[in-house]
This record gives sequence, structure tokens and C-alpha cells, in this order.
Amino acid sequence: MLADFLVGLGAGWLAFHLRFSQLTSYTRIYLVLSALLPIVLVSVLALARAYDTRFLYVGTDEYDRVIRGGLALTAGIAIFSYAFELPTARSYVLVALPAATATAIVVRFCLRKRLHRRRSRGECLRRVIVVGHELAVVAMTHQLRRERFHGLDVVGACVPADGDGQVGLPVFGNFDEVAEAVRRAGADTVIVLSCPELDGHRLRRLAWRLEGDDVDLIVASALMDVAGDRTTLRPVDGLPMLHVDHPRLSGGSRVVKELVDRAGAALLIGLLSPLFGLIAWRIRRDSPGPVLFRQVRVGRDGREFRIYKFRTMHVDAEARLSELRHLNENDRVLFKIRDDPRVTDVGRWLRRLSLDELPQLFNVLAGQMSLVGPRPPLPQEVAMYHDDVLRRLAVKPGMTGLWQVSGRSDLPWEEAVRLDLRYVENWSLSLDLVILLRTLTAVVRTSGAY
Repeated sequence: MLADFLVGLGAGWLAFHLRFSQLTSYTRIYLVLSALLPIVLVSVLALARAYDTRFLYVGTDEYDRVIRGGLALTAGIAIFSYAFELPTARSYVLVALPAATATAIVVRFCLRKRLHRRRSRGECLRRVIVVGHELAVVAMTHQLRRERFHGLDVVGACVPADGDGQVGLPVFGNFDEVAEAVRRAGADTVIVLSCPELDGHRLRRLAWRLEGDDVDLIVASALMDVAGDRTTLRPVDGLPMLHVDHPRLSGGSRVVKELVDRAGAALLIGLLSPLFGLIAWRIRRDSPGPVLFRQVRVGRDGREFRIYKFRTMHVDAEARLSELRHLNENDRVLFKIRDDPRVTDVGRWLRRLSLDELPQLFNVLAGQMSLVGPRPPLPQEVAMYHDDVLRRLAVKPGMTGLWQVSGRSDLPWEEAVRLDLRYVENWSLSLDLVILLRTLTAVVRTSGAY
């Protein structure tokens, strides 16, 4: 709230000084509005539930609520001014409110990354007891320990009384001893996994036992990688039914994404054109051959297109692939080795900073790719896909995506596929914004870029 207050103060100051050069009797009212903007902004975001602790620091709901609050505030001021025929300076409103909304998102992103770094060091974590069958407990524990940013630290488990109890964790009892296990482990969160023994009646009794100690109860869904905005709880005769909406693969929001992609690509090409020239000169000077590398990739619905990159390898790289195949460090689908002898000196620098990907902006401008999306695969990779992996081709491939910002080449193939499928199933404009922001930090870290 303090960060949003300061953002509102800064946006009001910026709009006032850009729109009005000096303080007069006419502009004095806008100075008062600039002073009130931080209070109004925080109030609107509170009404939009942007401070709900369940949605802070993980997922895209937090950013969605900030965007909705900013749009509602803009629309409210426009309607109020029109209804009462107030001579509001439109340029002031069009600077102050978009600036406040965009800056609030960036500041929240920075605060989120700061917290995630602390959680990666073992700080600010919630102590969790996982309740379920052994195999499900092991899978959930592996998932939570792989991604520490959510802040859930598994400290123990409760398993069936007739199970073997082999979960690699301290076992504090069976399903009837969860409340006691929470006290013994000093836990503050219980995650209940899907199992037939824990029906509605037993879950209700468990909730009653935990409510006195203010312990969070989480019931894990069996759905894979389905975001919260696609699920809705609807009571039917007292039973909470979980309704799952289909992913947004078409419609108005996709048209907006298309417009944003092409406009963003055109803007970036214009801004980065001097850098393009510098890189082209360095490639020419470093080794003989063309500046651009062209390769056939597979796009949306299996349509093939020619992708553009800055050349980072010697011209005989494809001919030398067979002699290096046995050194593959990834898996049978992708070919990656850290110290690839085919890469040129300037190519290593370009890959480390991901600058070799910049010509793909022309693919985005042509409508063959998006700024954000799954990794564009090779035809021979697609030929090895099984049915589930083909789902990646339901959307346009992207210059960056969840795979790229989560480790790039350091990730195993299965994890890369899971991240791409998560993106396809849960796409939203706010998720694209988060990935673009995370791309900047991933490029700075240079991890997995080789």
C-alpha cells in the first residue's frame, strides 16, 4: 500500500509538470488532484481487492486486479467529468492514470522478485503438512521444493494408517491425526491431496479442528496447470462444484494480443535499428558468411515458416552436427551442448545476452510469431511429439515464454513442455506482461543461455 501511495504521488507530480508549466489559479485545482491521486489510487485498488493476500506475489491475479482498478478509475473520472460537464484536461488524465497503473505493476513485480529471492534462501516460508497417499505426497513435495517462490515449505506428512509411510519426510500420523501433526510440526498450512478416504464429511471435520489454531487448509485439485481465472466454485445443492472454463485460444482478447504484438514489434525494430547495424557489422567482421541465419520452424496449427536469427555459428555448423550428436547434454528431442565448437566468438556473446533472437521481431511483424509464446520447434522435433505435446501448436510460438524465463537450456525437456503447455492453457495479457518483465531479469542473469 505504501508503494502504491508513492506511485500515485509520483504519477500526479509527473502529469502536473508535463501538462502545466506553472502554478496559476486555473492549475491550482490540478495540484490538489495530484495530491489526492495517491489516496484515490490506493482506495480503488483496495476495492479491486489488489491487496488480497491470497493473490499477492504469485500468479497473475495481482496484476489483473491492478489493471482492472486502473481502468475503472480512468472510466470513472471520464464518466464523472462528462456527467457534470467538468472541463477536465484530458491530457492530464491520460498521463496520470496510465502512468500510475503501469508503474504500480512494475513496482509490484520488483517487490515480488525481492520476496522470491528471500524465499529461495529459506526465508518467509510457510510450514506445510501434506495429507494424502504416499505417491501423491512425494509428487507434491517434489513440485513444491522445485519452485520455492510460492513460499510453501513441506515439513511433514500424514499418510494412510495401512501405508508404508515411505515419503522421504517426517510422518506425523495418519488421516485422523492431522490436527495433532500440525501442532507437533509447528505448521501453519495443511495441503490435502485427492484421495477417497478424505471425503466431504472428513474434510469438514478437519476444517473445524484447524480453525481454532488459524491454520490454512488447502485442498489440492487434480487438474494440471489450470489457472485460477479458469476455475469457478459454484454450489449445487450444498456441494461445491468446480467448473473449468476452456482456454482462450480465440476471440477478442486474441485480437488485442495480435495488435499488441505487431505494434510492439514495429516499435522495437525502430528503436533497435542502430543495434541491428552494430551486430551485423560484428558478425561480418568475426567470420565469413551471412549475417542472418534462416531456418524452418513450425508455427500455429502446424504451419511451417522461416525464422530469422543473427548467425552465431560457422557456416558449416549443420554439416558438423552429426559428429557432435553424441555430446548432446539435453535429451533426444533437443540438441544442446554448453561449449559448442561450432559457435563463433561473437556468437557466444550474442547468445549469452539473447541478442541473436532480435531478428525474430520481423517474424512477429509478419504475424508468424508472437512476442510471448511457446518455443518455436523444428519440424523433426514436431515429428517426435506425442499427442499431449502437440497442444503447444495451438498458439503462435513466441520470442520469449515461460520456458525461456524459467531456465532456458538448463531445463529438462519434460519441464520445458510442461511450462509451454501451462502457457497455452492459461494465457492472458497480464501473463504476457509478467513474462516480458521476467525476460529482462533472465537476460541479465544469462543462466541457461548457450
